[in-house]
Amino acid sequence: MKLIFHQVRLVDHSMDRRGSLVVEDGHIREIHIDEVPADLAKAGGAAIHIDCSGTDWVLMPAFVDLHAHFRDPGFPEKESLESASLAAASGGFGTVVCMANTKPVIDNLDLARKLQSRAERLGLIDLFPVLALSRNMEGHDTGHLEALDAKTIGGTVRLLSEDGKDVADDRVLRKALHEARRLGLPVSYHCDWGGKEAEDAKKAGLPRCIWSRLEENLATERVLALAAETGVHIHIAHVSTKEAVELIRRARKGSAAQGFRLTCEATPHHLACTEEIVDQLGPESYGRVNPPLRTAADIGALIEAVQSGIIDAIATDHAPHTEADKAQGAPGFIGLETAFAACHTALVAERHLSLKKLSALMSRNPSRILRLEDRGFLAPWARADLVLVDPSAEWTVQKEDFKSRSSNSPFIGQRLQGRVLMTIHRGNIVYDTLTNYPRRIG
Repeated sequence: MKLIFHQVRLVDHSMDRRGSLVVEDGHIREIHIDEVPADLAKAGGAAIHIDCSGTDWVLMPAFVDLHAHFRDPGFPEKESLESASLAAASGGFGTVVCMANTKPVIDNLDLARKLQSRAERLGLIDLFPVLALSRNMEGHDTGHLEALDAKTIGGTVRLLSEDGKDVADDRVLRKALHEARRLGLPVSYHCDWGGKEAEDAKKAGLPRCIWSRLEENLATERVLALAAETGVHIHIAHVSTKEAVELIRRARKGSAAQGFRLTCEATPHHLACTEEIVDQLGPESYGRVNPPLRTAADIGALIEAVQSGIIDAIATDHAPHTEADKAQGAPGFIGLETAFAACHTALVAERHLSLKKLSALMSRNPSRILRLEDRGFLAPWARADLVLVDPSAEWTVQKEDFKSRSSNSPFIGQRLQGRVLMTIHRGNIVYDTLTNYPRRIG
C-alpha cells in the first residue's frame, strides 16, 4: 500500500522545505518540493493519503539511537524486547543499538542473533545488539572477540561496548581495541575509570559530583590515548563535562593524523537537565544517573559542542529500572519516549539549533557511525523509516503514558514542546496518534 504525505514540511540534515512524499514497497518512492503534481492528489488504488496542509507538521527520517538498554534477556521486571520496541517506535525511533549488560551478557553472536531475530519478527524497529568487549563483562578475557571475523558478524553487530562498566586493565582494554579494529567495528566507551585521583576524592568524602567528574575526565583521557595507539574507531558515550568536551575537541584535531576515528554522543537529559533536578528527585535514588547530571556551565559546553560538530550524535542511554531499584540507588533514566521532545524543547525552541541540525544529530550522523547508508535522510529510494512530528505541540510528561515497563524519567511533570504523531518503519505505520484525523484511502 502506498502512503502519501501531502503538503508537509520535509526536514532532514540537508533540507527544510514544504512538499509531498510518497512511500511504496518500504522505500521513499518520490519527493515533490513546492509544486506537487496534480495527479498525485488523485492517486488511485491502495493508498493512504495524509493531508498536512494548514499544519506545521514535519516529516523527518526516523531517529537512530546508538545507546539503549533493553534489559532483555534477564530483567523482565524492568523491560522486555516488546515493551522497549514499542517505546522506541512511539518515540520516533526506527533503529536502536542495545547494550550487552543483560543476563546472560550478550558476548556471543548466537545470543545477538536470537535477539535481533525476535525484533525482526515484531517489525517495530531495527535492532542491533552490542557485543561486550570482555567475556561476560568481567574485564579479563577477550577470547570471544578473537574467535570472530568480519564475515561471520555480517549485519548483526555494528558496535562493541562494555557500557555500564570500564575495562580497568590496560592490557585487556588494549587487546579488545585491537580486536575491534581487526573486525572493523567502532567501540562505544563508557568513561568511568577514576584512577588514583578519583579514589582519593572518594576516600576524602568529597561529593559524588566531584569524584564522578574526575572519573569521567580521566577515563576520557585514558581511552583517547589508547585509541590513538590502537587505531580503532572510538565512540565516547554520554559526554557530560566541559573538560571531557575539551579533551575530545583537542583529540579530534589530531585523530586523522594519528590513524584513529573519534566520534561521541550526548544524551537528552545531559543537554536539558541540570544538577538541581537531581536534588529535587534525590541524588542517591530517583535522581541518580551515570554520569550524573551536571552544572549549567557543563550544559553550555555540551550545547556549544553540538553546534560546532564536536558532538556527533544524541543518544538516549534508555535505562529502565523498577521503582524499588531506583529507591535503592540504581543509576539511569528511561529516554526513548521523551528524546525528541526534550531535545526540541531545550535546543530548537531555545534557538540553539535548527531542526535540520537536530535531524543530523538524531538520524543522519548515528546512521553513518553505524555504517547504515540507506537511512537517516530523505531521498528517493532511501529506507522509509520516517517520523511525523508536531513541533508546536506542548504536552506534560505523565508516567502512566509510557509504553516502557518502567517510568524512571526526570521529565515526569515537565511541559515539553514537540510531539511524535506517527512513526513509519520500512513503509509500515507502527505508531499512530492520528486515528481521528481525516485521511483518504484509495
